[in-house]
Amino acid sequence: MEKIHGEVQEYYGKTLSRSEDLKTNACCTVVSYPTEIKKALGKIHDEVLSKYYGCGLTIPTTLEGLDVLDLGSGAGRDCYLLSQLVGEKGSVVGVDMTPEQLEVANNHKEFHREKFGYAKSNVEFRQGHIEALDKVGLNDEQFDLIISNCVVNLASDKESVLREAFRVLKEGGEFYFSDVYVDRRVPQNLVDDPVLYGECLSGALYWNDFQNLAKKVGFSDPRVVSIEPITVNNVEVQNKVEGLTFSSITYRLFKIKELEADCEDYGQAVRYKGTIPEAQRFFDLDTGHRFEVGKMSLVCGNSYLMLKKSRFADHFEFFGDFSTHYGIFEDCGTLSPIVSEGQLEVTEDQGGSSCC
Repeated sequence: MEKIHGEVQEYYGKTLSRSEDLKTNACCTVVSYPTEIKKALGKIHDEVLSKYYGCGLTIPTTLEGLDVLDLGSGAGRDCYLLSQLVGEKGSVVGVDMTPEQLEVANNHKEFHREKFGYAKSNVEFRQGHIEALDKVGLNDEQFDLIISNCVVNLASDKESVLREAFRVLKEGGEFYFSDVYVDRRVPQNLVDDPVLYGECLSGALYWNDFQNLAKKVGFSDPRVVSIEPITVNNVEVQNKVEGLTFSSITYRLFKIKELEADCEDYGQAVRYKGTIPEAQRFFDLDTGHRFEVGKMSLVCGNSYLMLKKSRFADHFEFFGDFSTHYGIFEDCGTLSPIVSEGQLEVTEDQGGSSCC
């Protein structure tokens, strides 16, 4: 564990000085940002932006007033994005183990406070390992939302990261994060390669191992939000990882104790009110669930709970209960979100872990 921590700190603290130094796009996939995110990015300091190594958009909707944790916050880009979106009544804590990255993040706290027009900064950064959040003073059920951007793959003990995230989340909260996944388990000789590990490739979990770990710690029904292909343009790296297909996947994991391992049918339905400012025409829960304004949508018990027992509850009407069980929800199952040869295919019937 210490060896991996040291190599990652060296890579992100000294080897890399800016995003362009990366050898692949694993940590910098192309993302189309919504208007409100683009506007918020325009207020973030250039040095913070230049040291961004994320692999997706880890900023969900409905954030006003939330207490948020960023695992592997780096130079603070996503923390300063969140700072604006949660508002002065919300708070953001960033945890990272690399001193050089944290120095950049802390150097610009006052800049961002003034830029956002806040009387007091709502952001703080703590140095530590995301596998051991108790050692940086984070309490049980402290946060409404946890995000992470292409960092879990760099952790030496992924199960501990997920277990700690579950511990510090409030009931009804979610872990919304992007990371790198692979279509099969990575051979140990590649895991031991410090460059491949630092490039967010050889530390990537096989997608099914990740889902099983998530369920083991309490996140019963992982949902895929988006998938992006990862290309390797460096010939030397390309040769090393030949035969492996990598993708950047954004997941949302809800901490709701009643969630079941499978999607069960209780004859329930929901109707979206269209009251989320960032989603006035429709709301996407995941790749298999788009709720259009005013339209009645049949859902499994898990989807019903994800909406009713989370911060989204006020934005939906709910129909039915759990009094009658009709069996497994039709067409539900666990399918790979990664297709061979890097050709990603996500349809209404293939939403990652759930397709109800």
